Amino acid sequence: MTIAFNDESFRGDYTFRNSAQAIRRFPFPLTGDAFTYSMNLEPHGRGARGTVFENRFDVDEHYVAETRERALVLGEDPLRCQSLPHMALAEWDLLEHLMTALAEDHPSLFSLECDGNRWHWRNRPLGIEQAFTFLDDTTLPCPPLEYITRQVQGDFCLLDQRDNTLWLDAGMVTSQSDWSLDFNLGMDFMEFHGPVPMAHESGVFDRALKFLLALRQGAPVRRLNWSMTVNPRLDLSSEAYPEWAAEKRTLTPENIGRKQHLRVELQTLFRLPRSNAIAFQIRCYLCSFADIVTVPKWGRRLHRVLRDLPEELTEYKGLTGNRTLLLDYLAQFDDGLPTSPGIAPEIESEPPLQPRP
Repeated sequence: MTIAFNDESFRGDYTFRNSAQAIRRFPFPLTGDAFTYSMNLEPHGRGARGTVFENRFDVDEHYVAETRERALVLGEDPLRCQSLPHMALAEWDLLEHLMTALAEDHPSLFSLECDGNRWHWRNRPLGIEQAFTFLDDTTLPCPPLEYITRQVQGDFCLLDQRDNTLWLDAGMVTSQSDWSLDFNLGMDFMEFHGPVPMAHESGVFDRALKFLLALRQGAPVRRLNWSMTVNPRLDLSSEAYPEWAAEKRTLTPENIGRKQHLRVELQTLFRLPRSNAIAFQIRCYLCSFADIVTVPKWGRRLHRVLRDLPEELTEYKGLTGNRTLLLDYLAQFDDGLPTSPGIAPEIESEPPLQPRP
């Protein structure tokens, strides 16, 4: 597969853009016209060709720009990548899993040759070639977790399983949504999910923990989560709050379609075979409101979900201060027609809706 990689930015002048193909493969997260809290976990098997679910780890037109953005964030704040000492084997576990999956699923972009513990890795888009000894940290330019996740889209958390729970004990986190790896490192499953509103009362996290403790090797799962952001900004960390929070005040009726973005996380979890840790990938996809409404079903549904969203979730989903403005914009594209179940566009050739006069 040939990919034309975008030369774009996720800060400053914000030149990020989605091609028509990227819009159609955007993982729109809303399966119905009303918001419901659920684990919404499903097996992370091979998805339909051309979708973000086709391969174990998606590589798209934003790959080069996203890895460049990660390097910028790490240059400003090296603590976005941390690992506790007992996670050394899990780091190599993740490196092996990612290199193997990328080389098998994207052979035109990556390759891996193994002769015993002597490995040779090639990353063609980034121009990286590295010979190293597996399990020997001294043969890589940086620790294995940092080395491989600098070359993959999305954040990664490594969860250690002990005392009948999961612990966030390592991670590469440079595109998170209002949380901090430095603050959460070493917390258990319930502690680092503490700020999520409404979910604890419904028992969602109790069920999720029970499910994940039983997660088997070779049986990864996935789910979608979503929120909002003004501007196509990847780094919404707690550390960068003064920067991105101020941008919320820049929305106007004239620029909202271009500046307001739906932010979707494709979250995948898989059990690592050597360490028994769980690797948790959080891959962020961004799509402007102007692009979303080119798919009529999505425009209708997003309006209805945001309109009826419980007030308790307004801040958590990134709507504080701008909810009325967002709804006024989306209402133009909601003609009242019913929407079909699922997230896929109803008719591939369906023309985009036009705003009502």
